[in-house]
Amino acid sequence: MKILILEDERILALSMREFLEESGYEVECFTDSDAAYDAIYANVYDLLLLDVKVPGEKNGFEMLEELRKDGNITPAIFITSLTDIGDLSRGYECGACDYIRKPFDLAELKLRVEQVMKLQCFASPDESIELPSGYNYDLKKMKLTFNGETVLLAKTETKILELLIKKRGSVVSCEMFWEEVWGEWVDSANIRVQVGNLRKKLEKDFIKNVRGVGYSIDF
Repeated sequence: MKILILEDERILALSMREFLEESGYEVECFTDSDAAYDAIYANVYDLLLLDVKVPGEKNGFEMLEELRKDGNITPAIFITSLTDIGDLSRGYECGACDYIRKPFDLAELKLRVEQVMKLQCFASPDESIELPSGYNYDLKKMKLTFNGETVLLAKTETKILELLIKKRGSVVSCEMFWEEVWGEWVDSANIRVQVGNLRKKLEKDFIKNVRGVGYSIDF
């Protein structure tokens, strides 16, 4: 599982990174919101750990708000020294799953991360994502429906669709498919075939081919 950390306190960020890596997670750290924002659109992350007061054009709240507006549903936890109830409320309104107040024990961090991933906390208030043209995807049941009727998908097709939903509004490249769907390098022709198989099962195709780059869903 891949985690992004946005934290400008370098010693804390390093401690978090080393601890999480020892726990089996892949971790990337950023000290400003601009670099973190770009990385989120260039890569696939399973969880965002975000400080609020950070250098960059946007603070942590503003960055997550922008991501949610763009359709990014990656689970997020705020790590902050803010204690005002108004700040806490804003964090949840932005689409965060949880808060960790500084200072904290690294063991608490691990527990919070595990709990969020166990619950698969997405930004959507429910576990159903409305897709274009009458389609709907249930995140918990991993089931695609069209006008209420189930669309049967193979395991790989389901993984491809979930990745496109997760990165909706962005282009999913071959590298992202390798990492998230297959877990290893596969020929781009194989990716085209699998995406093609998925598209054949859609009466109304909502997957866009961005020539030479990858695939996307915009909604």
